[in-house]
Amino acid sequence: MVTQDQDRDLWRELGQQIRVDSIRASSAAGSGHPTSSMSGADLMAVLLAAHLRYDFDDPDDPRNDHLIFSKGHASPLLYAMYLAAGAITDEELLSFRRQGSRIEGHPTPVLPWVDVATGSLGQGLPIGVGVALAGKMLDRLPYRVWVLCGDSEMAEGSMYEAMEHAAHAGLDNLTAIVDVNRLGQTGETMHGWNLEAYLRRAQAAGWHAITIDGHDVDEIDHAYADAAATELRPTLIVARTEKGRGVAAVANKNGFHGKPLADPEAAIAELGGLRSIRITVMPPDRSAEPRPAPEPGVVRLPAYELGSLEATRRAYGDALAAAGSARGEVVALDGEVSNSTFAEIFREAHPDRY
Repeated sequence: MVTQDQDRDLWRELGQQIRVDSIRASSAAGSGHPTSSMSGADLMAVLLAAHLRYDFDDPDDPRNDHLIFSKGHASPLLYAMYLAAGAITDEELLSFRRQGSRIEGHPTPVLPWVDVATGSLGQGLPIGVGVALAGKMLDRLPYRVWVLCGDSEMAEGSMYEAMEHAAHAGLDNLTAIVDVNRLGQTGETMHGWNLEAYLRRAQAAGWHAITIDGHDVDEIDHAYADAAATELRPTLIVARTEKGRGVAAVANKNGFHGKPLADPEAAIAELGGLRSIRITVMPPDRSAEPRPAPEPGVVRLPAYELGSLEATRRAYGDALAAAGSARGEVVALDGEVSNSTFAEIFREAHPDRY
């Protein structure tokens, strides 16, 4: 029987392993973002070992959770997780950023476990909102969407637009984790370690929000459990972390963003050396069966009388509704202009996909 203390020890050791492997990957490449990866290592260690539900052998299982790195530059962190899960080999980890390698500088779907390419900040959370909406409205499956965000990108308007929509839609299957390591690319972020600033903004948008020590594995574990138990609202976990955590030469120091460590061997020794922990990730929740893919039908476009006048936007609305009738996977997104674009025709015909 595994005790709580053994769980905690495993999570701490896994966090250290992820830091070491992030350093190893970026040092092998001579580039990358090890310090940005090191700040989020404990957050992702607890997620991987105790909360993420994913079948790495079957990434196409629609019941898998989704993990999106909005701070895509922390790709060594993600790849170190994949190594710990047994999804990639150590040799592949060390091919980071090499020509022809799948282990690219920022995550892309060339890897089957990556849903979307990230790296340009401010995009991951909006995408996560879309995936969570699909889980509620289309797939109707109990998977959870986890999004790791950076504190620098929380200055971007797209993040707050996404937060507004997520709360409006009641996306309790969405958990965003903000890695507040205080330092951006060139200096301190707008709010530094003022966790309350992020907390208040999230609460004002209608989110359930929690502040934690992002290096305390118990607090991390409890926050994830709290998020999973929260109903009708998405959850934002605001985690105070330290960039370059565990290595005195770079910890909480400006000027080391996007650079491999100068003495990786010394840093690895300081972190306790190499480890070879492998995690058995929890399988997805298979209590619900995926909906069968709809059979495609014939698109029956409306016939207009030759010579008649018809607004192109009306023809668009008619064609969109016809496509929706023929193909059950067609979804319409609208910027609140449906009565101008005639997307309202689709809404009336297929309200569950609008």
